[in-house]
Amino acid sequence: MSLYKNVTSKPWEYSSPTLGSGPESAFDTPSERIALTLFLVVVSVIFSLLTVTYYLRMDLGDWVPLTDPGLLWLNTALLIASSVLFQLARNASQTDRRQQTRTLFLAAGVLAISFVIGQIVVWQQLAATGLGVASNPASAFFYLLTGMHAAHILGGLWVWSKTLLRFFGDNELQDLRLSVSLCTTYWHFLLVLWVFIFAVLTNT
Repeated sequence: MSLYKNVTSKPWEYSSPTLGSGPESAFDTPSERIALTLFLVVVSVIFSLLTVTYYLRMDLGDWVPLTDPGLLWLNTALLIASSVLFQLARNASQTDRRQQTRTLFLAAGVLAISFVIGQIVVWQQLAATGLGVASNPASAFFYLLTGMHAAHILGGLWVWSKTLLRFFGDNELQDLRLSVSLCTTYWHFLLVLWVFIFAVLTNT
């Protein structure tokens, strides 16, 4: 019987693997993580193009550099602390510490909200000195870059708030682990993006 099977086999024919058989590496990555990765790539491209435009625009004669408000340093520290707390929350979720995960996750979001409030104060300070959006190209780009970054923070806070509400429900920690991990990844990205923007603004 085995001889007949070997003789009549057709090794050149492709046989699609059935679910649950063969290597499962292609199915290991959740679709939410793939979607987030693609989104971060798109955001990176957009900010890269804005940065190139920023440097090209600087060469024109009507460019008046801004004196960056000192509050930006405090806001940067808040975002760094927020990212660190998100990472600690993710670490706690991996070891099934639900209460600690929720506390760290909550604190991380509060610091992120503080960052946004700090950015609003910076915009108000600039506007009070006569540096509005239409004052000159340099101020326009400042509002554009920092405003777009703050908008992405707000988008992340919306997802954070939905996850936080689930923490106060009957959801098991294992059901929340992916959301915590994705929020952490997103905040790390926002931190790197902000450091990049901040470096561009302070060195031009």
